[in-house]
Amino acid sequence: MNVRTITPANALPAGTERPSLIGLSRPALAAALREIGVPERQLKMRTQQIWQWIYNRGVTDFAAMTNIAKGLRADLHNAFTIARPEVVSRQISVDGTRKWLLRLPADPQTGARHEVEMVYIPEPDRGTLCISSQVGCTLNCTFCHTGTQRWVRNLTAGEIIGQILLARDDLGDWPDALKDNPDPPASGRYITNIVFMGMGEPLYNFDNVKTAVDIIADNEGISLSKRRITLSTAGVVPEIPRAGAEMGVMLAISLHATTDEVRNRLVPLNRKYPIAELLQACRAYPGLSNARRITFEYVMLKGINDSVADAKRLVNLLKGIPAKVNLIPFNPWPGSPYECSDWETIERFAEIINRAGYASPIRTPRGRDIMAACGQLKSASERQRAAQRKRLAENA
Repeated sequence: MNVRTITPANALPAGTERPSLIGLSRPALAAALREIGVPERQLKMRTQQIWQWIYNRGVTDFAAMTNIAKGLRADLHNAFTIARPEVVSRQISVDGTRKWLLRLPADPQTGARHEVEMVYIPEPDRGTLCISSQVGCTLNCTFCHTGTQRWVRNLTAGEIIGQILLARDDLGDWPDALKDNPDPPASGRYITNIVFMGMGEPLYNFDNVKTAVDIIADNEGISLSKRRITLSTAGVVPEIPRAGAEMGVMLAISLHATTDEVRNRLVPLNRKYPIAELLQACRAYPGLSNARRITFEYVMLKGINDSVADAKRLVNLLKGIPAKVNLIPFNPWPGSPYECSDWETIERFAEIINRAGYASPIRTPRGRDIMAACGQLKSASERQRAAQRKRLAENA
């Protein structure tokens, strides 16, 4: 394992008040430029130029925006920032998976600087970046390490997009770097897919996630097809049709059980939105088709949800939904109350799903050695605070 601390040269010192231009919609960016005196007749052009420098070229300094007058570059520098989140640490797994621990700018209300984690998973033909949408999580799913971390706040659109920009910096995924790369990625760029599967429930941060998706999918922005953006939800039923209509991204459902009794225990949100309501929302998802299938995520827990009866119930539940099922071997974390299903059990489960006509790949665990696998994300500061609370309780 390789762990090192990185502090970007342009990271803002604590207490800096300059607002970031990262994550603003085009109209909001134009409004920000208007506030610093950019003439109305120039707003559309300047907005376009800055947009492309930030999202297409990946500059980290206004001085690099060479088609903008020096005076305006100075005004931009004095008024705004395009700094990335601070990288507290970066870990690289033996399998090539990378995990970043990121420290966010100071909270304007409390002054606190919170942390989130982000993971990059390289494969021969693609590279998937798993990003966070909240600090902590509200859902308390009992098999998920992130669910044991209390929810603190939503991430802004800028903090969501900042994760992607930083990962592209670190991977050399900008056009100029790729052009000079003697061994370019087979897919043409390192980050080909974005998944909202990190810390937090993205549908409880709808507006900021939507703004981020618009920037990711913008042809002059980060420029990834919406079919390469996946939003994973534990089942916030009222927001699912809205996500389909307003975002149009691929949908993944954290299902993990085939009865309300079991899912109530694994995913407490199920008490509010039970399985039948959740699946009905899936059937009505705008744009649903064989080409835009819903992915159902199903973590395999020994003796909990992995029986033959569970597999058969799952097949019945999914009838009429263009779907595939990702079977996820449980990734252990300190103090977790569950064990991973035996491999033979997982294969038998997959065979039943496959025979019913649904693809059911078994996800290969990635980054387990650095706690970067599915369900293992939890910011280091929160782990340390939890350990400290445990020690104090034991010594009391």
